[in-house]
Amino acid sequence: MAQFTLPANSKVGTGKTFSAPAGAKNLKTFKIYRWDGDSGENPRVDTFEVDLDNCGPMVLDALIKIKNEIDSTVTFRRSCREGVCGSCAMNIDGTNTLACTKYISDVGGAVKIYPLPHMPVVKDLVPDLTTAYAQLASIEPWMKNQSPAPARERLQSPEERRKLDGLYECILCFCCSTSCPSYWWNGDRYLGPAILLQAYRWIIDSRDEDTGERLDQLEDPFRLYRCHTIMNCTKTCPKGLNPAGAIGEIKKLMLARQ
Repeated sequence: MAQFTLPANSKVGTGKTFSAPAGAKNLKTFKIYRWDGDSGENPRVDTFEVDLDNCGPMVLDALIKIKNEIDSTVTFRRSCREGVCGSCAMNIDGTNTLACTKYISDVGGAVKIYPLPHMPVVKDLVPDLTTAYAQLASIEPWMKNQSPAPARERLQSPEERRKLDGLYECILCFCCSTSCPSYWWNGDRYLGPAILLQAYRWIIDSRDEDTGERLDQLEDPFRLYRCHTIMNCTKTCPKGLNPAGAIGEIKKLMLARQ
């Protein structure tokens, strides 16, 4: 008989509560997933009360305040704070997004923060992206040419350059891939929306001369065709990109060359 409960060591318990200092009035509650593999303990959710009168407007500001002033063991990635690096991708209020561009005021009630779903967790809010980056390397995301290098740069027309809009802006935060049910169940073989969008960025680049080889590498029942156009990827992308559209374009190129 199928078992639909989590293993005992995966069940998330109730953690510690950190109340705000006396006198704080503009309070917001943050519920943060905590797990440390070295401790041998089950995951838990800790509760933090933060005085928004002494905090920046973004969820990342609150996380930094919590780490600096309340519990220094809270672990998360962050870097640019401008929605450019993708480091602070996490699940906030049930949606994969960037903590640095998510306003606290956008969340009604307690702010629930979890790591990106269906990824191994290194610690707390830090997912293990080893597989995702190996998949990125497999598509060889750089320009490939057989012709001799020109004296100066390889030129593109404005029309050719516009084909890259909506593709080059991807910051590899993996919010899209970790929102995709097909990637949840087949992440070891299906490349996922983030990687396939990156693949299409190079397939469609007029300066790249290995289009055929790139398509050959994707001609596989799992690497490309596990996409079932669920559209979670496009809905959750914090940069407003359309990975599902890029995957559809790759499929059309596959059909066109048959």
